Amino acid sequence: MSPLCSELRHELLARARRAISEAASGAPAARSESNYDVHGEMARGVFVTLHRGGRLRGCVGQIEASGPLGEIVERCAIAAAEEDPRFAPVKPGEVAELEIEISLLSPLEPIAPAAIEVGRHGLVVERGMQRGLLLPQVATERHWQWQRFIEETCVKAGLERDAWRNPATRTFAFTTEVFSEAEDG
Repeated sequence: MSPLCSELRHELLARARRAISEAASGAPAARSESNYDVHGEMARGVFVTLHRGGRLRGCVGQIEASGPLGEIVERCAIAAAEEDPRFAPVKPGEVAELEIEISLLSPLEPIAPAAIEVGRHGLVVERGMQRGLLLPQVATERHWQWQRFIEETCVKAGLERDAWRNPATRTFAFTTEVFSEAEDG
C-alpha cells in the first residue's frame, strides 16, 4: 500500500469535513468530483474517526472498498457523525469543534495470534456472521499487549473473550495509513 501524497490527504480530509457539515445542517449532499477519483487510486477500506475535545465522538468505516475512495470517505464521515450507535448525531454547532482522522486499510491477511504486532496491526476477528474490528491505534492508545488486543476484538465481535482460541474463529490483520486534520495543519 503506497502512501498518499499530502495534496490527496488534504483533499480527503476536506471532503470528510464538508460531508459532515452538510449532513449536520440537513443540506443536500453536494456531489464533488475529484482528480483523485478520476485517476482511480487503488480501492481501500476506510475508517473515519471523529474526536471532540480530545474524546472520541464517532468512528465508522468499511473494511472493503466499494467505489471511489473520495466517495467512501464522504459516506464513512457522514456515518461517523450520524450513525455510530454509541453517540447522538453530531449537531451543526459541534462540527467546527470536530477533529477528523482517516485510516486507510491495507487488504486483510490471515494472521496467527502470536504474530500480532501491537501498534502495527489492526485486527478483524470473525466467526459465522459475527465480526469485530479494532484499528491499530486502539491497542497503542490503551497500552494493550497482543493477547488483550485480540480478546477485545473478540468482544467487539460479540464473541467470548477467548474465542480466538476456537479453530472456527478466524483472525485477520491489516495495517493502516492514518492522517488527521491536526497533522494536515
